[in-house]
Amino acid sequence: MDFEDRLNALATKVRNQAAAIGTEEATKNAFIMPFISTILGYDVFDPLEVVPEFTADVGIKKGEKVDYAIMRDGEVQILIECKASTGVPKIEHASQLFRYFSTTNARIAALTNGVIWQFYTDLDAPNRMDAKPFLVLDLLDIDETLIPEVQKMSKDSFDLDSIISAAEELKYVGVIKREIAGQFREPSDEWIKFFTTRVYDGAFTKNVREQFTSLVTKASRQFLTESVNDRLKTALGAGVTVAPTETPDVTSEPVAEDDLNRDTEIETTLEELEGYQIVKAIACGEIKPQRVTQRDAKSYFAVLLDDNNRKPIARLHFNSRQKYLGLLDENKTETRYPLASLDEIYQHAEAIREAVVRYR
Repeated sequence: MDFEDRLNALATKVRNQAAAIGTEEATKNAFIMPFISTILGYDVFDPLEVVPEFTADVGIKKGEKVDYAIMRDGEVQILIECKASTGVPKIEHASQLFRYFSTTNARIAALTNGVIWQFYTDLDAPNRMDAKPFLVLDLLDIDETLIPEVQKMSKDSFDLDSIISAAEELKYVGVIKREIAGQFREPSDEWIKFFTTRVYDGAFTKNVREQFTSLVTKASRQFLTESVNDRLKTALGAGVTVAPTETPDVTSEPVAEDDLNRDTEIETTLEELEGYQIVKAIACGEIKPQRVTQRDAKSYFAVLLDDNNRKPIARLHFNSRQKYLGLLDENKTETRYPLASLDEIYQHAEAIREAVVRYR
């Protein structure tokens, strides 16, 4: 397996087991040690590479410990502080990291609950750990643009200079992306005023703000919807024969709006929406389009008939590098077919129609 495949395999394990992990020690054994060994490539049983319960005297705090220290050539390179997977890692949990960061040679520190990994360095002041991470890796929602940066911290590819040089851009790009996502979900007064003053010549009064709050929110959602639909038009460009009186409804607005309000642990991707619309277009040869619905989950994206999970039309397994189309037979036994591109879904049109006919 290459680096990305190993990361996705661990992410699958986290999705499947997170609900059963209740303590910090269980989190270490199930998620954190496998990340150190499988993803970063360090031998967790070799004290020359990984030191558990790393101790150093720091001022008046004698004998305080950091959960793991990753060593290279006898020097501490990465400090890791762990919390149980049931809680969200917060900066107030990192007091040991702050103290140890200034007394060791470490330039990288990680705070993690095994699911979310927050990586820190010293961009703001030398030898003093920043208050904000430069990289946040969520194994339940992996940002593919971060994978090469995480790989730089692995044993085989460790490149401290490259990590530090990219850290500032990563730090601010990540924060900006999260801020933009938050504004699309719930626009702030500043966001509303920003757009209002560019399209409205009058004074920005209380009444104007109230009026434009709904307008900016609506415009933001329509912008996302149109972006998704542009991708859908491309995906549906190959065409599919449907009943002449039943034109498939390819609008993604309900799906896109639902995704904006969805729990952030489950992120519906553009590719999943495109795949859903392809399956829906095929199914519309047999039934009305409004009967085809979708439900996203952590492990797969389900396309259902009548919003009934007992009537699965198809499953889209798009959470790893290799994407699969899952089709179920009359006994609900699933067969997964690898997809090199979304257009290959059309090759399974007959099986998709058979599934619809079986339930209708």
